[in-house]
Amino acid sequence: MLTWCFLMAPALAFSAPYAGLVMDARSGEILHSENAETPLHPASLTKMMTLYIAFEAVQHGEISMDDYVTVSRNAAAEPPSKLGLRQGQKIKLRYLVRAAAIKSANDAATAIGEHIAGSESSFAARMTRTAKALGMKRTTFKNANGLTQSGHLSTAHDMALLGRHMVYDYPQYYNLFSRITEDAGLRQVSNTNRRFLGAYQGADGIKTGYTNAAGFNLVASAKRGNERIITVVFGGRSTASRNAKVAELMDLGFKRAKTNVAMRKPGLPPYLGNRGLGNVMIAESANPDPEGARGKTIRVVAAAPTRSLRPLARAGAKGSDVAPLVASVKGDIETVLAAVQTAEVKAVSEVAALDVASAGDAPDASIKPMRRPADLAGVQLASVRGAVLTDAAPTPEQEVVTRLSTSGGHHWGINVGRYPNKFEAEKVLLKTSLMESSTLDGSLRKVVGRGGGYDANFIGLTRETADLACRRLQARQVMCFMMGPS
Repeated sequence: MLTWCFLMAPALAFSAPYAGLVMDARSGEILHSENAETPLHPASLTKMMTLYIAFEAVQHGEISMDDYVTVSRNAAAEPPSKLGLRQGQKIKLRYLVRAAAIKSANDAATAIGEHIAGSESSFAARMTRTAKALGMKRTTFKNANGLTQSGHLSTAHDMALLGRHMVYDYPQYYNLFSRITEDAGLRQVSNTNRRFLGAYQGADGIKTGYTNAAGFNLVASAKRGNERIITVVFGGRSTASRNAKVAELMDLGFKRAKTNVAMRKPGLPPYLGNRGLGNVMIAESANPDPEGARGKTIRVVAAAPTRSLRPLARAGAKGSDVAPLVASVKGDIETVLAAVQTAEVKAVSEVAALDVASAGDAPDASIKPMRRPADLAGVQLASVRGAVLTDAAPTPEQEVVTRLSTSGGHHWGINVGRYPNKFEAEKVLLKTSLMESSTLDGSLRKVVGRGGGYDANFIGLTRETADLACRRLQARQVMCFMMGPS
């Protein structure tokens, strides 16, 4: 028994560093700060970022709340707190979101990250990138759940910023954090923050966190009237003492907050999806790969490659292969023109035959010629003029424009790739316009010849429409980048 006491004494004596911050959520004004810029272990406060990215991905069509997520061995092996997922199990994303937000389930958080980015390490890189975009300058994430890991750190100030974005950026999901219990698919789960939610007037979130290294953490939000306060505490000694400290700081915040403050919601960060994560990045303009992912090329950016990673060229990428395609297109055009000319000659012949037939069989019969069609001379004259113009000066090759624009003074555009021939570029433009008709309707589809191929462009857009179209296409894994006025 004495040995047990000796071994346990260091753990009991350990105390995680304290940090606290109070913010007026309406304006972002800091009302109180103590040790708030010191990087510390955030524990399960991390799951706020995991959920923020999940909401972002759903908003942009990258994933759906009704997606079935296949649980990996890595996710199933996470330690408690957990939902109890099994390797290979399939479960809807919405249940994982509920489990991570309400029960703070580590296995659910890992499964969410792997579903979005393919691996937990890639998702952690996306978490850190998103944190920087939100202004969280001293935050680095290494996993999706907040379990203690070297380099996985944040600050009270950064977590307050994340909490503010959680409140205002995705209000349709924010109510999750105030639910006391919820169905998580496998079972009913209870909120780890239910004591504070039930004890403090106006409290409606957000997230608890605990590990040995972090202590008892909490990012809390409460609203009274038109005032909303966000309070962050790191390093609490117990759930009860942490909640008491948060309540004390909340009271301080409501006391110091001004009654009438103009609402200044934080701006949304740029949406980049999974681009540029891990060991690969997607180039903004390249030839299509053999599998049909037009406009993308995968380039290793870690170690120098020992062999060429350029994808195989499509049929028609070499000059010798383009010639038959061009000849085929020209042949189709010549066939159509020949058919039109044949029809004209046939019409003239039929009119002449009618004249002869009207004279009768007897050579001495009185012949009264019929009136020729009024427009026949015009048809012949147009035909003759066309022949003369063709012989005199061949019509120069025109830039291919596949659709007229009604965009008026709109001067922005988007590019959806460079292709080896006009036919491919036109086909991609048509397919893209049908895919994204809501934003590209009224734009001008334009193929522009360049030194390395043919650019497929949509022009005649406003900047806002071009940006929206690109973001929506990128969510469908279609390469796209904006072109400003030149």
